[in-house]
Amino acid sequence: MRSSVVMAVAAVLISLALGSSLSEAQEPPSIVGSSPLPGLAGATDWINSKPLTAKELKGKVVLVDFWDYSCINCIRAIPYIRAWADKYKDSGLVVIGVHTPEFDVEKQLPNVQKAVQKFGITYPVALDNNYAIWNAFHNQYWPAHYFIDAKGKVRYEHFGEGEYDQSERWIQELLKEANAKQMPASLVSVHGQGAQAAADMSDVRSPETYIGYSRAQHFVSPGGIKRDAEQLYIAPSHLQLNDWGLTGDWLDHGQVAVLRSPGGKILFRFHARDLHLVLGPSADGKPIRFRVTIDGQAPGENHGDDTDAQGNGVVKDHRLYQLVRQKGSITDHTFAIEFEDPGVQAFSFTFG
Repeated sequence: MRSSVVMAVAAVLISLALGSSLSEAQEPPSIVGSSPLPGLAGATDWINSKPLTAKELKGKVVLVDFWDYSCINCIRAIPYIRAWADKYKDSGLVVIGVHTPEFDVEKQLPNVQKAVQKFGITYPVALDNNYAIWNAFHNQYWPAHYFIDAKGKVRYEHFGEGEYDQSERWIQELLKEANAKQMPASLVSVHGQGAQAAADMSDVRSPETYIGYSRAQHFVSPGGIKRDAEQLYIAPSHLQLNDWGLTGDWLDHGQVAVLRSPGGKILFRFHARDLHLVLGPSADGKPIRFRVTIDGQAPGENHGDDTDAQGNGVVKDHRLYQLVRQKGSITDHTFAIEFEDPGVQAFSFTFG
């Protein structure tokens, strides 16, 4: 899970991304029993729907899903949200995806529209570029799911991935209350594909890692990161687990690093089945060709959805790219991605 608003919980979010649970001291404040739906008025735009209001939703059971299109935890939860929306739409369930962006580039409507189409989302999506809805719900996490009864009260909330059966039973219970009739006890069967497939959290030892300097950690190229200025970086002499570095001419900003000349690389020593990298094309929209290696070799059968067996791929959109999905036993490996063209924008690594 990620949070760009409450920096004090950054360590908590990393632990959650690694599959650990919140302790009592770290639990976010609950809003169960409150009525935060009027906060929907703060949406900056809507996709798949006209603007929805608390008044229109009265009498409906509502699931509000806070997500961000480059958040791997959110991406893996989407197949469940999508299945619930389809299964229960005729029973009175309204699903609203609230897209609250972490990176500035994710505020752009066309980028969110592409993501909505890519993930097959047909339920309403509210764009929350100013964090108005996020704040109305006192939310801190991506993804976060709020289950609201027909009277507009939050009855259950869930943060992060997992416990989908329990969440669906809450949907059934709230619909039973609203409709005064029994709901089927069966639960959806979901098998996500590609980046939407469930993570192997039992063997993830690498945390979400940011490339922009405002939250960069474990950067080991000699000389460190030079902020908001071009720098010619060289490869680290040695990478320990979760260390990373750059080679080539890069300009590192608070949220993103931009490659200034061809041939630049990003290196990362990781331990996980899946490796993802949030990337974007050049500022003028030109695609960026790249090649991935694992321990200096082409990935072969361990390539991700966005690379071929030789490690080749192209950055065309601002989104999360799945670059590695290992087939065998998981051990420490050194990942490298080399960009053949200048201008690529690199934001963050995530694992699964």
